[in-house]
Amino acid sequence: MTNLNRLNKICISLGLLSPLAVPAQDHTNFIVVFMDDMGYGDLGVTGAIGYETPNMDKMAREGMRFTRLYAAQAVSGASRAGLLTGCYPNRISLSGAPDHNAKTGISDREETIADVLKKKGYACAAFGKWHLGHHKPFLPVHHGFDEYFGIPYSNDMWPNHPTGSYPPLPLIEGDETVALDPDQTQFTTAFTERTLEFIDKNKENPFFVYLAHPMPHVPLFVSDKFKGKSKQGLYGDVIMEIDWSIGQILEKLEKEGLDENTLVIVTSDNGPWINYGNHAGSTGGLREGKGTSFEGGQRVPCLMQWKGVIPEGVICNQLASTIDFLPTFAHIAEAPLPNHLIDGVNLMPLLQQEEGANPRTSFYYYYRKNSLEAVTDGSFKLIFPHTHRTYEGFAPGMDGMPGQVAEYHPLEEPLLFDLRRDPGERYNVYGQYPEIVAKLEAMAENAREDLGDDLTGRTGKNVRPCGRVD
Repeated sequence: MTNLNRLNKICISLGLLSPLAVPAQDHTNFIVVFMDDMGYGDLGVTGAIGYETPNMDKMAREGMRFTRLYAAQAVSGASRAGLLTGCYPNRISLSGAPDHNAKTGISDREETIADVLKKKGYACAAFGKWHLGHHKPFLPVHHGFDEYFGIPYSNDMWPNHPTGSYPPLPLIEGDETVALDPDQTQFTTAFTERTLEFIDKNKENPFFVYLAHPMPHVPLFVSDKFKGKSKQGLYGDVIMEIDWSIGQILEKLEKEGLDENTLVIVTSDNGPWINYGNHAGSTGGLREGKGTSFEGGQRVPCLMQWKGVIPEGVICNQLASTIDFLPTFAHIAEAPLPNHLIDGVNLMPLLQQEEGANPRTSFYYYYRKNSLEAVTDGSFKLIFPHTHRTYEGFAPGMDGMPGQVAEYHPLEEPLLFDLRRDPGERYNVYGQYPEIVAKLEAMAENAREDLGDDLTGRTGKNVRPCGRVD
C-alpha cells in the first residue's frame, strides 16, 4: 500500500474524505473479460439453472451489475470493433463476423483502448479471440497491444464444425501463426494462464488486459477440470470453467494487492445463438437472440468491480454500452481521447453513483452492413420495419447441431415497446404514444444523417473507411 493510500484511509476513518474520492494507487489497471455468445441469463445472479457461477456472483455482490448494457452490435466481429474503439461499428465501416476470406479489418487510423492507454505508459495485452481482421496489419500487436496470443476469428471457423468447411484454425502469437488446429479444450485455461502471467510481469506498472474467451461459442470445448461437472451438460461445464477463469484473475489481483486499483469488467459480445439448443445459453426471457436487434440479441450481462471505488452490491438500471468503455478508461487514466469522433460516453458517474447520473441518453441498434433497425432512449424502444433473423417457431438443435431459423423474416410495421414494463418486447404500444414515437424518430434521423442507414438509403456524413489488404 502506498503512503498516499495509508493517509487516505486515515482520513476516511476520521470522516475527512469520502471513500469514493480516494484513488487506490497512483494508477488504475483495467481488465475486460469478454465472452462469446454468453446470454443475459447465463449467470447465477440472472437465473442460471443447473450450474453455479460463484465468482461472477461474488463480483455482483462486491461490485456493480448492469441490467441495461448493450453490446455494440449483435454479432461478434462488429461487437468487438465497437468495444475496442468506442465507436458504433458502422462508423468505422466494420460489420458482421468476417472469416478467413475477408480482406478487411480495423484501420490503422483508428485508436483502440490499448492505443489510448499507451499514451499514459500502460502495458497492454490481448488474449483469446480477436476478430477485427486476421491479416497481419489488423492484428492486436499493430493496434496498441504489446502481446497477443489467441485466434483471429470465431472458433467455429474450423474444418470440423458441422455448418461449414474452413481451413485449419490458426493460433497466433504476436503476428505469427504458432499452431494449426490447436486443442480447443485448453483455450479457457491457456488464455487465463497468459493473463495471470501478464499481471505478474506488470504488477508494478499500469496495465490493460483484454481477455476475449472464445467460449461459450459453438463448438463447445471444456478441459478435463470441468468436464461433466454441471447438470446442464457441456454448456454448463463451459460456463463453470469461464467462472473459474474469472476467479483465478480476482484471486491474483487480491494476492498481489492490486484489487483496489484495478477495474475488472465481465461481459459478452452478443446474446446466445439459441438455435443450438442445449449448446446455447439463455436470454433470461428476452426476445430472440444473437444476430437480432431485439433485446435477446444485444442486451448482455455485465459486471464491474473496483474495490473501494464502485460501491458493493449495486444494480445499475441505466442505459450503457460496451462502446462506453474506452472513454471511461481514458477518463480514469487521464489519457487523451482519439482526435476523431467516437460514440462512447464516460460511465464514471454511474460507477460512483452520482445522484441523477445518466450519461447515455440514446442507443442505436444497427445490424447487417449498416441498417438502423431500432433506437431507444432508455425507456422506450422504436423498431423500424426490416427483415430479421427469427428463432421463434423453430425447434432448436441438439448436441452441437443447429436448429432451423428464418434468416430474413419480414417485419412490416413499426413496433414500440416500453422496456420498463415489457423487456420481453411482446406488447406493441406504437399507437398509444405518438409523442414518444416522434421523439425517437427524430433521434433516428440524427443517426441516419451521421452514420447512414441502408433501410432508408442514407449515406452517413461521418463514416470512416475500414482497413483493407489487396
